[in-house]
Amino acid sequence: MEIIKLFNALPGACAQGLIWGIMAIGVYITYKILDLADLTVDGTMCTGGAVCIVMMLNGHSVGVSLVCAFIAGMLAGLVTGVFHTALGIPAILAGILTQLGLYSVNLRIMGNKSNQAISVDKYDLLISLRYIKDVPFYKNTIFIVAIIIFILVAILYWFFGTELGCAIRSTGSNPNMSRAQGINTDFTKILGLMLSNGIVAFASGLYAQYQGFADVNAGRGAIVIGLAAVIIGEVVFGKINGNFAFKLISVALGAIIYYLVLQVVLWLGLNSNDLKLLSALVVAAFLAIPHLKGKYFAKPVKKGGAPRA
Repeated sequence: MEIIKLFNALPGACAQGLIWGIMAIGVYITYKILDLADLTVDGTMCTGGAVCIVMMLNGHSVGVSLVCAFIAGMLAGLVTGVFHTALGIPAILAGILTQLGLYSVNLRIMGNKSNQAISVDKYDLLISLRYIKDVPFYKNTIFIVAIIIFILVAILYWFFGTELGCAIRSTGSNPNMSRAQGINTDFTKILGLMLSNGIVAFASGLYAQYQGFADVNAGRGAIVIGLAAVIIGEVVFGKINGNFAFKLISVALGAIIYYLVLQVVLWLGLNSNDLKLLSALVVAAFLAIPHLKGKYFAKPVKKGGAPRA
Protein backbone atom coordinates (compact mmCIF):
# COMPACT_ATOMS: atom_id res chain seq x y z
CA MET A 1 0.00 0.00 0.00
CA GLU A 2 2.80 2.43 0.88
CA ILE A 3 4.58 1.63 -2.39
CA ILE A 4 1.38 2.43 -4.29
CA LYS A 5 1.15 5.78 -2.51
CA LEU A 6 4.72 6.55 -3.50
CA PHE A 7 4.13 5.75 -7.17
CA ASN A 8 0.93 7.80 -7.14
CA ALA A 9 2.89 10.77 -5.81
CA LEU A 10 5.74 10.55 -8.34
CA PRO A 11 3.90 12.25 -11.26
CA GLY A 12 3.18 15.25 -9.05
CA ALA A 13 6.81 15.38 -7.91
CA CYS A 14 7.94 15.18 -11.53
CA ALA A 15 5.60 18.04 -12.52
CA GLN A 16 6.85 20.22 -9.67
CA GLY A 17 10.43 19.37 -10.60
CA LEU A 18 9.85 20.49 -14.18
CA ILE A 19 8.29 23.79 -13.09
CA TRP A 20 11.13 24.46 -10.67
CA GLY A 21 13.50 23.37 -13.42
CA ILE A 22 12.46 26.47 -15.38
CA MET A 23 13.21 28.53 -12.29
CA ALA A 24 16.58 26.79 -11.95
CA ILE A 25 17.48 27.71 -15.53
CA GLY A 26 17.03 31.35 -14.49
CA VAL A 27 19.30 30.76 -11.48
CA TYR A 28 21.86 29.09 -13.78
CA ILE A 29 22.17 32.31 -15.81
CA THR A 30 23.32 34.36 -12.81
CA TYR A 31 25.10 31.66 -10.82
CA LYS A 32 27.03 29.98 -13.63
CA ILE A 33 27.05 32.32 -16.62
CA LEU A 34 27.31 35.72 -14.90
CA ASP A 35 29.07 34.35 -11.80
CA LEU A 36 26.85 36.45 -9.52
CA ALA A 37 25.12 35.39 -6.31
CA ASP A 38 21.64 36.81 -6.90
CA LEU A 39 19.12 36.43 -4.08
CA THR A 40 16.43 38.45 -5.89
CA VAL A 41 14.84 35.18 -6.98
CA ASP A 42 13.33 34.63 -3.52
CA GLY A 43 11.23 37.72 -4.24
CA THR A 44 10.53 37.24 -7.95
CA MET A 45 9.41 33.63 -7.32
CA CYS A 46 6.41 35.26 -5.65
CA THR A 47 6.09 38.31 -7.90
CA GLY A 48 5.49 36.32 -11.07
CA GLY A 49 2.77 34.22 -9.47
CA ALA A 50 1.09 37.26 -7.93
CA VAL A 51 1.03 39.16 -11.23
CA CYS A 52 -0.17 36.12 -13.20
CA ILE A 53 -3.00 35.16 -10.83
CA VAL A 54 -4.25 38.72 -10.25
CA MET A 55 -4.31 39.45 -13.99
CA MET A 56 -6.23 36.25 -14.70
CA LEU A 57 -8.70 37.08 -11.93
CA ASN A 58 -9.23 40.42 -13.69
CA GLY A 59 -10.15 38.76 -16.98
CA HIS A 60 -6.85 38.58 -18.88
CA SER A 61 -5.81 35.46 -20.78
CA VAL A 62 -3.23 33.05 -19.40
CA GLY A 63 -0.76 33.97 -22.17
CA VAL A 64 -0.93 37.71 -21.48
CA SER A 65 -0.72 37.07 -17.73
CA LEU A 66 2.45 34.97 -18.10
CA VAL A 67 4.06 37.59 -20.35
CA CYS A 68 3.32 40.28 -17.75
CA ALA A 69 4.77 38.01 -15.03
CA PHE A 70 7.94 37.71 -17.12
CA ILE A 71 8.14 41.50 -17.53
CA ALA A 72 7.58 42.03 -13.79
CA GLY A 73 10.48 39.69 -13.06
CA MET A 74 12.68 41.57 -15.52
CA LEU A 75 11.89 44.84 -13.74
CA ALA A 76 12.94 43.28 -10.43
CA GLY A 77 16.19 42.15 -12.05
CA LEU A 78 16.67 45.66 -13.41
CA VAL A 79 16.43 47.10 -9.88
CA THR A 80 19.03 44.64 -8.59
CA GLY A 81 21.26 45.40 -11.57
CA VAL A 82 21.07 49.16 -10.99
CA PHE A 83 21.81 48.69 -7.27
CA HIS A 84 24.85 46.60 -8.16
CA THR A 85 26.31 48.52 -11.11
CA ALA A 86 25.24 52.14 -10.65
CA LEU A 87 25.32 52.30 -6.86
CA GLY A 88 28.23 49.92 -6.29
CA ILE A 89 26.35 47.63 -3.91
CA PRO A 90 27.70 44.03 -3.89
CA ALA A 91 25.48 41.72 -5.94
CA ILE A 92 24.43 39.54 -3.01
CA LEU A 93 23.38 42.59 -0.94
CA ALA A 94 21.66 44.19 -3.94
CA GLY A 95 19.58 41.03 -4.36
CA ILE A 96 18.68 40.99 -0.67
CA LEU A 97 17.54 44.63 -0.83
CA THR A 98 15.36 44.00 -3.89
CA GLN A 99 13.96 40.83 -2.35
CA LEU A 100 13.10 42.73 0.83
CA GLY A 101 11.33 45.47 -1.11
CA LEU A 102 9.45 42.95 -3.25
CA TYR A 103 7.67 41.58 -0.18
CA SER A 104 5.70 44.83 0.13
CA VAL A 105 5.28 45.10 -3.64
CA ASN A 106 3.87 41.58 -3.81
CA LEU A 107 1.37 42.35 -1.07
CA ARG A 108 0.24 45.43 -3.01
CA ILE A 109 -0.12 43.40 -6.21
CA MET A 110 -2.39 40.93 -4.37
CA GLY A 111 -4.54 43.69 -2.90
CA ASN A 112 -2.85 43.64 0.53
CA LYS A 113 -3.74 39.95 0.93
CA SER A 114 -1.21 37.27 1.78
CA ASN A 115 -2.56 35.01 -0.96
CA GLN A 116 -4.89 34.96 -3.94
CA ALA A 117 -6.59 31.76 -5.06
CA ILE A 118 -7.81 30.85 -8.55
CA SER A 119 -10.22 28.07 -9.45
CA VAL A 120 -9.40 25.60 -12.20
CA ASP A 121 -13.14 25.20 -12.81
CA LYS A 122 -13.76 28.89 -13.49
CA TYR A 123 -10.56 29.91 -15.29
CA ASP A 124 -8.74 28.44 -18.27
CA LEU A 125 -5.43 27.54 -16.63
CA LEU A 126 -2.48 26.36 -18.69
CA ILE A 127 -1.41 23.80 -16.07
CA SER A 128 -2.87 22.53 -12.82
CA LEU A 129 -2.38 19.87 -10.18
CA ARG A 130 -5.62 18.36 -11.47
CA TYR A 131 -4.13 17.99 -14.95
CA ILE A 132 -1.63 15.34 -13.86
CA LYS A 133 -3.83 12.28 -14.38
CA ASP A 134 -6.95 11.32 -16.34
CA VAL A 135 -6.62 14.11 -18.92
CA PRO A 136 -5.67 14.07 -22.63
CA PHE A 137 -1.88 14.06 -23.14
CA TYR A 138 -1.91 17.52 -24.75
CA LYS A 139 -3.45 18.91 -21.57
CA ASN A 140 -1.21 17.00 -19.17
CA THR A 141 0.87 19.32 -16.96
CA ILE A 142 4.06 17.26 -17.35
CA PHE A 143 3.77 17.30 -21.15
CA ILE A 144 3.05 21.03 -21.37
CA VAL A 145 5.86 22.08 -19.01
CA ALA A 146 8.31 19.77 -20.81
CA ILE A 147 7.42 21.47 -24.12
CA ILE A 148 7.89 24.90 -22.50
CA ILE A 149 11.34 23.86 -21.24
CA PHE A 150 12.47 22.69 -24.68
CA ILE A 151 11.24 25.94 -26.27
CA LEU A 152 12.97 27.99 -23.55
CA VAL A 153 16.23 26.05 -23.98
CA ALA A 154 16.09 26.55 -27.76
CA ILE A 155 15.58 30.31 -27.36
CA LEU A 156 18.40 30.63 -24.81
CA TYR A 157 20.72 28.48 -26.94
CA TRP A 158 20.12 30.84 -29.86
CA PHE A 159 20.39 34.00 -27.74
CA PHE A 160 23.66 33.08 -26.02
CA GLY A 161 25.11 32.33 -29.45
CA THR A 162 24.49 35.91 -30.60
CA GLU A 163 26.98 38.71 -30.13
CA LEU A 164 25.03 40.12 -27.19
CA GLY A 165 24.68 36.68 -25.56
CA CYS A 166 28.40 36.01 -25.99
CA ALA A 167 29.10 39.37 -24.36
CA ILE A 168 27.09 38.28 -21.29
CA ARG A 169 29.00 34.98 -21.14
CA SER A 170 32.29 36.82 -21.55
CA THR A 171 31.38 39.19 -18.71
CA GLY A 172 30.84 36.26 -16.37
CA SER A 173 34.07 34.53 -17.45
CA ASN A 174 36.43 37.50 -17.31
CA PRO A 175 34.97 40.98 -16.72
CA ASN A 176 38.35 42.73 -16.95
CA MET A 177 39.16 41.24 -20.33
CA SER A 178 35.59 41.94 -21.48
CA ARG A 179 35.98 45.62 -20.63
CA ALA A 180 39.31 45.66 -22.46
CA GLN A 181 37.48 44.35 -25.54
CA GLY A 182 35.00 47.22 -25.37
CA ILE A 183 32.10 45.37 -23.72
CA ASN A 184 29.93 47.44 -21.41
CA THR A 185 29.98 44.97 -18.51
CA ASP A 186 27.52 47.00 -16.43
CA PHE A 187 24.94 46.70 -19.21
CA THR A 188 25.52 42.97 -19.71
CA LYS A 189 25.23 42.33 -15.96
CA ILE A 190 21.94 44.21 -15.82
CA LEU A 191 20.65 42.38 -18.89
CA GLY A 192 21.67 39.02 -17.45
CA LEU A 193 19.93 39.77 -14.15
CA MET A 194 16.80 40.90 -15.98
CA LEU A 195 16.71 37.77 -18.11
CA SER A 196 17.30 35.51 -15.12
CA ASN A 197 14.60 37.05 -12.96
CA GLY A 198 12.17 37.21 -15.88
CA ILE A 199 12.51 33.43 -16.31
CA VAL A 200 12.11 32.91 -12.56
CA ALA A 201 8.94 35.02 -12.52
CA PHE A 202 7.60 33.11 -15.54
CA ALA A 203 8.16 29.86 -13.62
CA SER A 204 6.40 31.46 -10.65
CA GLY A 205 3.37 32.20 -12.81
CA LEU A 206 3.24 28.56 -13.87
CA TYR A 207 3.70 27.33 -10.31
CA ALA A 208 0.91 29.56 -8.99
CA GLN A 209 -1.44 28.07 -11.59
CA TYR A 210 -0.27 24.56 -10.72
CA GLN A 211 -1.04 24.90 -7.01
CA GLY A 212 -4.11 27.11 -7.54
CA PHE A 213 -2.98 30.21 -5.66
CA ALA A 214 -0.28 32.84 -5.30
CA ASP A 215 1.21 33.27 -1.84
CA VAL A 216 3.42 36.07 -0.52
CA ASN A 217 5.76 33.49 1.03
CA ALA A 218 5.94 31.29 -2.08
CA GLY A 219 9.52 32.30 -2.90
CA ARG A 220 11.03 31.79 0.54
CA GLY A 221 14.01 29.47 0.12
CA ALA A 222 13.61 29.36 -3.67
CA ILE A 223 17.30 30.08 -4.21
CA VAL A 224 18.17 26.88 -2.31
CA ILE A 225 15.99 24.78 -4.65
CA GLY A 226 17.42 26.56 -7.69
CA LEU A 227 21.00 26.00 -6.58
CA ALA A 228 20.20 22.39 -5.71
CA ALA A 229 18.91 21.79 -9.24
CA VAL A 230 21.96 23.46 -10.82
CA ILE A 231 24.42 21.54 -8.66
CA ILE A 232 22.65 18.18 -8.95
CA GLY A 233 22.47 18.57 -12.73
CA GLU A 234 26.16 19.43 -12.87
CA VAL A 235 27.26 16.57 -10.62
CA VAL A 236 25.06 13.90 -12.26
CA PHE A 237 25.46 14.94 -15.90
CA GLY A 238 28.71 16.91 -15.75
CA LYS A 239 30.79 14.07 -17.22
CA ILE A 240 28.69 14.07 -20.40
CA ASN A 241 30.31 16.32 -22.99
CA GLY A 242 27.18 18.14 -24.06
CA ASN A 243 26.73 21.60 -25.54
CA PHE A 244 25.20 24.63 -23.84
CA ALA A 245 21.65 23.41 -24.54
CA PHE A 246 22.37 20.11 -22.80
CA LYS A 247 23.70 21.97 -19.76
CA LEU A 248 20.42 23.88 -19.51
CA ILE A 249 18.41 20.67 -19.85
CA SER A 250 20.57 19.02 -17.18
CA VAL A 251 19.56 21.82 -14.80
CA ALA A 252 15.88 20.99 -15.35
CA LEU A 253 16.65 17.29 -14.87
CA GLY A 254 18.46 18.19 -11.65
CA ALA A 255 15.27 19.81 -10.35
CA ILE A 256 13.29 16.65 -11.16
CA ILE A 257 15.85 14.49 -9.33
CA TYR A 258 15.69 16.86 -6.35
CA TYR A 259 11.90 16.58 -6.05
CA LEU A 260 11.92 12.83 -6.59
CA VAL A 261 14.48 12.45 -3.79
CA LEU A 262 12.32 14.60 -1.50
CA GLN A 263 9.28 12.49 -2.32
CA VAL A 264 11.10 9.26 -1.54
CA VAL A 265 12.46 10.66 1.73
CA LEU A 266 8.98 11.80 2.76
CA TRP A 267 7.70 8.30 1.92
CA LEU A 268 10.38 6.87 4.21
CA GLY A 269 8.88 8.81 7.10
CA LEU A 270 10.58 12.22 7.25
CA ASN A 271 8.56 14.92 8.97
CA SER A 272 7.46 17.49 6.37
CA ASN A 273 8.53 20.24 8.78
CA ASP A 274 12.13 19.16 8.19
CA LEU A 275 12.05 19.74 4.41
CA LYS A 276 14.03 22.98 4.59
CA LEU A 277 16.73 21.26 6.62
CA LEU A 278 16.80 18.38 4.13
CA SER A 279 17.07 20.85 1.24
CA ALA A 280 20.08 22.52 2.84
CA LEU A 281 21.73 19.14 3.46
CA VAL A 282 21.10 18.00 -0.14
CA VAL A 283 22.70 21.18 -1.53
CA ALA A 284 25.65 20.87 0.88
CA ALA A 285 26.16 17.22 -0.07
CA PHE A 286 26.17 17.85 -3.82
CA LEU A 287 28.45 20.87 -3.38
CA ALA A 288 30.89 18.75 -1.43
CA ILE A 289 30.93 15.79 -3.85
CA PRO A 290 33.28 17.38 -6.46
CA HIS A 291 35.67 18.58 -3.75
CA LEU A 292 35.75 15.26 -1.90
CA LYS A 293 36.08 13.35 -5.14
CA GLY A 294 39.08 15.42 -6.18
CA LYS A 295 40.66 15.23 -2.74
CA TYR A 296 40.25 11.56 -1.90
CA PHE A 297 39.53 9.75 -5.16
CA ALA A 298 41.77 11.54 -7.67
CA LYS A 299 44.18 9.31 -9.58
CA PRO A 300 47.76 9.81 -8.35
CA VAL A 301 50.22 11.35 -10.80
CA LYS A 302 52.80 8.86 -12.00
CA LYS A 303 56.41 9.38 -11.04
CA GLY A 304 58.15 11.60 -13.56
CA GLY A 305 55.10 13.76 -14.17
CA ALA A 306 52.85 13.92 -17.16
CA PRO A 307 54.19 12.81 -20.56
CA ARG A 308 55.45 15.46 -22.96
CA ALA A 309 53.14 16.61 -25.71
